[in-house]
Amino acid sequence: MSETGRPSGASGGLNTSVAHNARVWNYWIGGKDHYEVDQAVGEQVASMFPVIRDVARADREFLGRAVRFLAGERGVRQFLDIGTGLPTLDNTHEIAQRIAPESRIVYVDNDPIVLVHARTLLTSTGEGATAYIDADAHDPDAIVEGAASTLDFDRPVAVMMLGILNFVLDAGKARDIVRRVMAAVPSGSCLVLTHPTTDVDLGGEGNVPAMKFWNENATPPITARTRAEITAFFDGLDLVEPGLVSCGQWRAEPGAGVTLPQFGAVAVKP
Repeated sequence: MSETGRPSGASGGLNTSVAHNARVWNYWIGGKDHYEVDQAVGEQVASMFPVIRDVARADREFLGRAVRFLAGERGVRQFLDIGTGLPTLDNTHEIAQRIAPESRIVYVDNDPIVLVHARTLLTSTGEGATAYIDADAHDPDAIVEGAASTLDFDRPVAVMMLGILNFVLDAGKARDIVRRVMAAVPSGSCLVLTHPTTDVDLGGEGNVPAMKFWNENATPPITARTRAEITAFFDGLDLVEPGLVSCGQWRAEPGAGVTLPQFGAVAVKP
């Protein structure tokens, strides 16, 4: 935080009276770019749903494992990270370009505080490229159009949708967003996705009251989905082993995986 109580670089036009997901998530993972209202809501949600901090950390660790897998094992050199959130350590471009300096990454978000931190994201190796698009996940055509100036859509692209479709409340609209983005990328492209769940086998029943409180006190509104509903996002794609699992379990080191109510998976477009 700056001495004024405002996250460094933030403009006075930001709405600081209502908690916002990007800032609360930043608080949960130990960042500094949040306000008192975000901390208060984050603490209340954590008191109702104590594993939420573990979920936030596991989601971030999943991102690292997924990008390392895609860049290292599959040779993917292009990443479209939709709903990137506030920058922290080991962002997508840093992980990918550490493995392959020529990697090209486009970040997409429409939150004002993320926008003012875009300069942090807009760094790259000389061989690769990193860009930022101010766009809404509800408008996949605009995302694809904007990303085309940096990415070559004739070559495979890893589409990253970590913790973003849960803010698209209508399930049909959420599926349509995935279909339209994946239709724009060629065979060999990948979908990387995480999503909170209500499934009781992962402890997801605790999401229900916590999300009710969130929707009454913060923005944007959120929803959890069942395993079947999340599986539907991968229709027409081939899931990479181990399939759709708790994100803390996906390709984790033996004995290091944790089971949390947040699904994660990677799938390949045939």
